[in-house]
Amino acid sequence: METSDAYDVIVVGAGAGGMTAACVAASHGMSTLLLEKTAQVGGTTAISGGMVWVPGNPKFGEAEREADRAAAREYLDQTLPESQDRVLTDTYLTQAGEAIAYLERHTAVAFKPVAFYPDYYPDLPGAALGGRVLEPQAIDARALGARFALLRPPLPEFTLFGGMMVDRADIPHLRKATKSVRSALRVARILARYARDRLSFDRGAHLVLGNALAARLLKSVGDQGVQLLTSVASIELACTNGRIDAVCVTGSKRIRARKAVVLATGGFSNDAQLRAQYLPEQAGSSSAACPANTGDGLRLGMRAGGRMPADHINNAFWVPSSRFVREDGTATVYPHTVTDRGKPGVIAVDARGRRFVNEAQSYHEFVQAMFRADAVPAWLICDRAALWRYGLGAVRPFTRSLHAYLRSGYLKQAASLAELGDMLSIDAAALQATIARYNVDAVAGVDREFGKGSNAYHKYVGDAARQPNPCLAPIEQAPFHAVAVYPGDLGTSAGLITNEHAQVLDASGRAIPGLYACGNDMSSIMKGAYPGPGITLGPALTFGYLAAKHISGC
Repeated sequence: METSDAYDVIVVGAGAGGMTAACVAASHGMSTLLLEKTAQVGGTTAISGGMVWVPGNPKFGEAEREADRAAAREYLDQTLPESQDRVLTDTYLTQAGEAIAYLERHTAVAFKPVAFYPDYYPDLPGAALGGRVLEPQAIDARALGARFALLRPPLPEFTLFGGMMVDRADIPHLRKATKSVRSALRVARILARYARDRLSFDRGAHLVLGNALAARLLKSVGDQGVQLLTSVASIELACTNGRIDAVCVTGSKRIRARKAVVLATGGFSNDAQLRAQYLPEQAGSSSAACPANTGDGLRLGMRAGGRMPADHINNAFWVPSSRFVREDGTATVYPHTVTDRGKPGVIAVDARGRRFVNEAQSYHEFVQAMFRADAVPAWLICDRAALWRYGLGAVRPFTRSLHAYLRSGYLKQAASLAELGDMLSIDAAALQATIARYNVDAVAGVDREFGKGSNAYHKYVGDAARQPNPCLAPIEQAPFHAVAVYPGDLGTSAGLITNEHAQVLDASGRAIPGLYACGNDMSSIMKGAYPGPGITLGPALTFGYLAAKHISGC
């Protein structure tokens, strides 16, 4: 595709933050070029759950919005480190709802509230049990036309039948399809829709979760007249009289940016050098972020005079992950977010065969517990009943044949706990004692050791059908199974330091003229804390919006 010699705004990176900045810039009448390193857009957003954490969002009643923002301010004071930048966090609290409202008015982006999704520390002052979390509304990929091919697909492990995405609301019906006429009819409609889609596409066209958000932003990019250029292998920034004013694409011409360049390349999750510099050695190399997130924007920003922080309590947002090789030979990781750890009949043990964590805590807290206990790797363990009902990592629920998972070594299976302990090089007696203690508590419905199932968030990730505790069930039905989990990340927290307009700051704290950053290229306002679902995507959309708004002079 031919590009012009100059644009008002050039955005580097077509994830959620970058596409938001591009759409908002174009909606303000600025000519906009969006550059993407890979052949497909969407970045980590496209393979994520797609939720955004927006206190006081437009889905609240008008009278409730300010009260929720005030409560969220109190909650952040409890969960963020003392080094938090209150200007940035206050900007987020006051502007995030406005950003969502603007996108819903001017683009194809549309959200719906998640009725009951608690903050990750629901017992702290200011926490909410629901209302702050939004998820993208589903979209039919036919709305994208030929651009559907440009959308990064979701992880295969989060689809069914080779490409069918499942809405969160559909999961209970899939579980009850053989027990409820209503659920059976709903599942039949879902399968019929998927069959129809496969007549035209190589995967399902009913898009949900992060793939729906990326699709809606991609549609908006086209609707707003943004010029999109993919497979841009390498770029450099150009500076004239102290102002970033051009992008030089390798093998192509210099493209002038009359007003600004916005960096939004997704952070450094998959760059070995930056991981070694900013992440603990125990973190290893596992990441659930987009493979193309290799710190390109950060390096561009630092060469232009930007800087990275030294005060984050974590430089990444953690998630336990399991490693495996797909049937096509590609190595990948499975992020254990909410699908298995908190469910009844699943526990985590260290190399000594002992539990070390409340398995129903947030994924971020789980990995920090792995670090503290030196539980790398840890093992998720369950019995036949839990594996069938909930799955374990890449093993989906209701999987009839485990042969491929067992043959590859991803899933371990044993006829007894003693045999499983030997298989995992864990003291068998210690493992049996751990599970015996757990089983006593599971029958009573009270986890005396770690309190699994004791707060609203635990209950949310458990199974409401299991009582008296939705997170506890005995582990007793052979065969027994295990999957190894390692520290992984969903994205990086340390990025380019910016101000409240998303302008990149130099070593003296001054804004670098013409240079902005958003998404994971911007240093997270959460400073390495993880207070709730969607605290990466929410700021990505908000500061992408604020960057474009500031560039336009509004």
